Amino acid sequence: MRVVFAGTPQVAATSLERLLASGHQVVGVLTRPDAGAGRGRRSRPTPVRRLAEEAGVPVLAPGRLRESGVREQLEAWAPDVGAVVAYGGLVPPELLGLPAHGWVNLHFSLLPAWRGAAPVQHALLAGDDVTGAVTFTLEEGLDTGPVLGRLTEAVRPRDTSGDLLGRLADSGAELLVATLDAMEAGTLVPEPQSADGVSLAPKVEVEDARVDWTRPAFAVDRLVRATTPAPGAWTTWRGERVKLGPLEPLTAEELPEGAGALSPGELLAGRRDVLVGTGTTPVRLGLVQPQGRRAVPAADWARGVRPAPGESLGD
Repeated sequence: MRVVFAGTPQVAATSLERLLASGHQVVGVLTRPDAGAGRGRRSRPTPVRRLAEEAGVPVLAPGRLRESGVREQLEAWAPDVGAVVAYGGLVPPELLGLPAHGWVNLHFSLLPAWRGAAPVQHALLAGDDVTGAVTFTLEEGLDTGPVLGRLTEAVRPRDTSGDLLGRLADSGAELLVATLDAMEAGTLVPEPQSADGVSLAPKVEVEDARVDWTRPAFAVDRLVRATTPAPGAWTTWRGERVKLGPLEPLTAEELPEGAGALSPGELLAGRRDVLVGTGTTPVRLGLVQPQGRRAVPAADWARGVRPAPGESLGD
C-alpha cells in the first residue's frame, strides 16, 4: 500500500524504519518543524525527518496540518493509508478521510487506558504491572477509534519511561506493519473500544516532575522513573534546581543506623551513598545534576556540596 507517515521523535523513526523495509511504499512523510536543541539552541531536524531524507522520501514539516498547501500535497501523494506515531499534532477532521483507508495510529498503551500524550509516563506513575501498544483508527475523539491490533508488555520493577518506551517502540513498529499487512489483505477486524476503563494521560510538564519528599517512597520512586529521561525529575538544593536520576527505595532492613528517623527531604551522606527522607522510608539517590553541570553519582555530589546535619532537599 501507499503510505503517508506522520511522526517526529526517535520512537516514531523506529516505525518508519520498519515501514521502509516492509512491502509497503512510503510515499511521503509529515513531521514537526525543526527545533532548537543543545546549549546553542541550534535548529536540528527531527529524527523522522533525518531518516526520511536519508531514504529519499519527500518530507513536509508544517507548523500545523491546516496550513495552506498541506492538503494539496497529501492529495498529490495519493496515499492508501496514513500511519501516525508520536507526531505531536492533531490530524484535522478535514484530512481524516483523505487516505482511502483512513489513518492508523500506533499508541503506547492498552486503550482505553491512558488516552493522551504521555501514556507510558502515566502507566509508571500509576504503578501498572502490564502495559502495551495498540493500533487504532483515528477519528475526531481523543484516541477513541476502533482498535485494529494490540500487544502487551510487562512493566519491569526498575523501568524508566525511556526504558519502557524503547521496548514498546520496537514491538509497536512490528505491530504497525502487521496491521497494514492485514489491512491490505482484508483480514482486519476492528474492535470498538470499551466505555469502561478509560483513563487520561495528559502531557507531563516540568512542574509535574518536581519531587515532593513528603510523598511515600514508592510514589517518589515512580515519579522519578516516569520522568526519566524527560522532562526530568528535579528538586531544589540551597535554592537552586537539581535534576535527579532514578533512585532506590530502601526496606527497613537495608537502612543504616539512624536513617529511619530522616524527615522528608533530609539528607544523610555517607562515603558511598546518599539517603533522603520521604513520607515513609528513605531512598538512596542515584545521579544528581546541578544546573549547568553534568550528572554525577550522588556520593560525589555530596562530597562537593558538604551537606550540614539536618540539611534537606526541596528547601
